[in-house]
Amino acid sequence: MPKNEKLDTKRHSLAHLMAASILEIFPEAKFGVGPVVEDGFYYDVHLSRPLTPEDLQVIEKRMREKVKQNLRFERSEMPIDSASEMFRKMSQDFKVELLHDLKTRGTTAVADLDDPNLVGSNVSEVSVYKTGPFIDLCRGPHVAATSEIDPESFRLTRISGAYWRGNQAREQMQRVYGVAFNTKQELEDYFVRLEEARKRDHRKLGRELGLFTFHQWAPGAAFWLPKGTTLYNTLADYMREVLFPAGYVEVRTPLIYNKALWERSGHWKHYRKNMFLIESENETMSLKPMNCPGHFLTYACEVHSYRDLPIRFHEQTPLHRNEASGVLSGLTRVRQFSQDDAHCFLTQDQIGEEVERLIRLVQRVYGDFGLRFSAKLSTRPDEFLGQIATWDHAESQLKAALESARMAYSINEKDGAFYGPKIDFDVTDAIGRNWQCATIQLDYAQPENFDLKYIGADNSEHRPVVIHRAILGSFERFIAILIEHYAGAFPVWLSPVQAVIIPIADRHADYCRKVRDRLAAAGLRIEIDSSVERMNAKIRNAQMQKIPYMLVVGDREQEQGAVAVRLRSGEDLKSKPIDEFLAIA
Repeated sequence: MPKNEKLDTKRHSLAHLMAASILEIFPEAKFGVGPVVEDGFYYDVHLSRPLTPEDLQVIEKRMREKVKQNLRFERSEMPIDSASEMFRKMSQDFKVELLHDLKTRGTTAVADLDDPNLVGSNVSEVSVYKTGPFIDLCRGPHVAATSEIDPESFRLTRISGAYWRGNQAREQMQRVYGVAFNTKQELEDYFVRLEEARKRDHRKLGRELGLFTFHQWAPGAAFWLPKGTTLYNTLADYMREVLFPAGYVEVRTPLIYNKALWERSGHWKHYRKNMFLIESENETMSLKPMNCPGHFLTYACEVHSYRDLPIRFHEQTPLHRNEASGVLSGLTRVRQFSQDDAHCFLTQDQIGEEVERLIRLVQRVYGDFGLRFSAKLSTRPDEFLGQIATWDHAESQLKAALESARMAYSINEKDGAFYGPKIDFDVTDAIGRNWQCATIQLDYAQPENFDLKYIGADNSEHRPVVIHRAILGSFERFIAILIEHYAGAFPVWLSPVQAVIIPIADRHADYCRKVRDRLAAAGLRIEIDSSVERMNAKIRNAQMQKIPYMLVVGDREQEQGAVAVRLRSGEDLKSKPIDEFLAIA
């Protein structure tokens, strides 16, 4: 078993031990689901009173006692009706509900229950696990016995609210979270990283650095303050500068479309719940949640020859997705955002070369930000559109492109989109966290849906292949990643304010303005601190604002036409002529 799978198995088993401990302390407890999540596990439980931090300590102590008892996890299969009756006698109503859905619909996934095609199930048996006297509905896997778990390698961390099956009309559950690792040392290291992550939290730094804010009247949509707007625009312009010489043309497509477009693309059936709908003059409209269909219409409005391909559209206009309020989180999960979104229209024979170009583009962009990254190739799923031979050819081209670009990669078997294989890229930030950002996705379905064509060398109509690609993902989320990666201390080129001039006395104000004008004319984003604070306080404020350069001006600097340069790190570069400073800035 791979290392991560083995750890996740321990976490899964700890979720069961936690539920067993809760049931011993609170016999009336009713349990929902208890999955493995990043770094740990949780279990949803319905109780007669709210849990407290003190309760967590008692539950955790009980769990450790169970670990030391070397309890076995015993798996057994039983008819689904027998399982329902058993859990009914145990008063575990939520388990009974899950079993009913599994029997009648073949799934327990809430998102799938509305599918009218799910009218029956061939599920006749289910598995349960017994640990001591505790029995739970579960597919597994689990550790063979609790002796495989270090009793000092886990901790219960917090309690949050959650509606049963995400439905606000249903019961309010308490979600009890825990974290777990292989050893006590790994657990301690995790909390060190967690503390560092708190210091770097983009929501905290965003406020302190004056980048963005939120308001209750616009949930999930950021207000970009002047410095944040400068940061946003600098990032957007950087992408334009990268893409233009790579053969991309920028387009702007409408923000609102008739539902007929989404019916054509398939989003109306599969994505409508995440769309903001508008009724206007007896028409149902929607704010666009993605750019793809608009780019297809843009492509289709002209006749294209094979000589024109590849055609590469990119766009940065706002998108809107109706995310549930409970999942909104700073800039990483929002309702309004923009993407560095692009779609490439090409022939089947151009796939390999174009994908390699895209991989090299990803390598360049992430290299510019000093981000480490890795690639994953996702292959044909069980349910897919098109011919197997077409998929096999596409996957071989993606593999060849990755290898030609000298890009190491792993393979996610059967994890491709239903319309084509894809390559996803995870970036690793300064404290070792992974973020999924870039994606390169082949699409054979939408060219059919939108009847996209080009005239081939044989003077006949042919169907292009579409590549969906993003490098940053959403600007909002990527800015959050950068804030936390750099801890707010952006590279000079990206910093909203690149230098601040600090006059020692009022008599230096005129010279400071001349320096500002000269540096601004050279392209620097620069401010003057004209506050009444003392010089040391001004320097400290600039360091707190993560401004790369502090330019102190006194009598000597004014006489010599110079500035005394300090770095935000505290290093003093001494007095330098203006031209010499510009050469290093």
